[in-house]
Formats: sequence, C-alpha cells, structure tokens
Amino acid sequence: MKKYSIVIFYLMVLLLNSCSSSSNKEKFQETQQEINVYTHRHYAPDKELFAQFEKELDIKVNVVNANADELILKMENEGEKSPADVLITVDAGRLERAKEKNLLQPINSEVLTSNVPKHLRDVDGHWFGLTKRSRVIVYAKDRVTKDQLSTYEALTEDQWMGKILIRSSGNIYNQSLMASMIANLGEEVAAQWAAGILKNMARSPKGSDRDQMKAVAAGVGDLAIVNTYYVGKLLNSPDSLERRVGQQMGIFFPNQEGRGAHINVSGAGVAKYSPNKANAIKFIEFLSSEAAQEIFSSSNFEYPVNPIVKISPLLQSWGTFKEDKLSLSNLGVLNKSAVLLFDQVGWK
Repeated sequence: MKKYSIVIFYLMVLLLNSCSSSSNKEKFQETQQEINVYTHRHYAPDKELFAQFEKELDIKVNVVNANADELILKMENEGEKSPADVLITVDAGRLERAKEKNLLQPINSEVLTSNVPKHLRDVDGHWFGLTKRSRVIVYAKDRVTKDQLSTYEALTEDQWMGKILIRSSGNIYNQSLMASMIANLGEEVAAQWAAGILKNMARSPKGSDRDQMKAVAAGVGDLAIVNTYYVGKLLNSPDSLERRVGQQMGIFFPNQEGRGAHINVSGAGVAKYSPNKANAIKFIEFLSSEAAQEIFSSSNFEYPVNPIVKISPLLQSWGTFKEDKLSLSNLGVLNKSAVLLFDQVGWK
C-alpha cells in the first residue's frame, strides 16, 4: 500500500508541474504580444508610428525592411511557415500582385472600411491604402505657366517636343499611371499616349523622380511627371541645392475638368499565414487612425487616406484638386497590359 501511495504522490507532483508549466506558458504568451511587419517603406515617421503602436497597445513590432520584390519573394519562399503578419509596400500595383500570388488574406474591419475610402482599398479586403500620392506635372516656373497645362493627354502635343522628363517604363509608378490610362481610355488611346510622351521626351528615361526635377532645374527639359511627395522631399532636404531645385518647381494637377489627377497609395495587407492576425488587424487600423494619418501627412508629405484628416500646411499650399476615383485594384489587374504597351511603343 505504501508503494502505491508513493507512486500516486509522484504522479500528482508531475501533474501539478505540468499545469504550472502550461499556466506559465499561457501567461508568457499573453504578456509577449507581437507582430511581424514586412515593409518596403523606410521613412522615419513610420518608425515613430511603430514605436507609438508598441507603447499604446503593448504589442511589440518586429520589422523586416527590404524592397517590395524581395519581400514578396521572401513570403513566397517561406510559404505556410512565414512569420509575416503584415506586408506594407508602395503602389497599389504591388499590393495587387501580392494578392494575386495568394500572399494576403481578406479581412473584415469596420474601422478600415470607415477610414479608407472604397477606391483606395482592395475590393475583396486583401489590402488597404495608408497614404496617397498623386502623379502630377511639375514644371520650371521661369519657362512654363499653368495656363499652358491641362491634361496628361495634352503632353503629347508638339509644343512639348524635347521638353518632357520621366522615369523608365520599368518603374512601377509609371506602370500604374499607364494602367489608369488603359482603364479610363482604353488600350488604343493609352498606347497613343505612351507613343506621344516618348516622342516628346527630352532624354532617354533614367533616374528617380528627384532626378527628373533636378534635370528640369538644369534646363534639360521644361517639365516632368513625378509623385507629389518627392517635391516635399526636395523642399525639406538638408541639402541646400536640393531645396533650391524644389523651389524652382511649380506643381500642376492634370485633368481637373475631367476624371481628375492620377492617385496611387502605399498600403498594407494581412499576410496569408499571419500567426498574429488579430494584432495585424489592430496594427493596420492604428495606421489608418486620425493621429497616425496626420503624422504621415506632416512628416512625409503624403496625403492622408482618411478623409477626416486635415492635410499638412505644405500640401495645403499646393491647393485642392480633384482626384481620379478609379478603383486602384485596376492598377494591378492591368499592370501586364501596361508593360506590354510600353514595350510596344519602345518606351525603355
């Protein structure tokens, strides 16, 4: 009998230790909340917002930084074992590409559907815009006046021959602009537009949006097509020469009598195999909040997607404008068609 009592005693000890271990594990998981963010964005305001999210919600943010193609490939290679909870990248075309590769999952969030207008998010809830930028015409103030400008299409006119600067057709921003042309005007007209821009280029495409503006300032051409926030970057650069370039640029929002200026976004989606899905949704909701959107606008010169948020003084100085309300899902769906048309007309 004594032998059986000893056995029972040890079994009870093992059971208690097991319960204690399980309890400690649950407690550890509750106190060690985290989220793994794969992000293409590399801006100081983003780091500030991530730190604020950690502080307010007590959820640790682990960040993996790389360019969009690298992050998408990484998620593909990791498959079901991917630790990614959220993918953040620039351009709706890239977000749609991640969706097509089955790397994102649809989510339902009343907060996000309230904070992010319908045309700035995926129709199936796989991704949501976080910041807006418009691809506009910038021009040399001493050589071009606003009354000479009207639409993207008008840039193909002979008066602009040898005067236009723009990036290569391999750039996702130009591909998305071209996709919007296809969606709004049809492939035939879009191809004619691309051929007309090519005819009027001041030089073969090269460099970034900032480089196009620097070339305008240097007199290589008279105008360029760039994203708005790059103008803000130049105007607030620590480099006095870059600030001078920014000051020489006028900003024009095309197609104000028609569909409006082309809009694109940076955005986020919840990863397909997110191990922390609830936290991932909270994180994207946080970035769409009024406080976070104000930081994006004032610190990184991007337009807020949240319609109740006031834009920064610099953006206000550029004036209000009508934006193209085309659903941005089209930019990804029509990306291949855009690339084919660029190749067809010879836009390198």
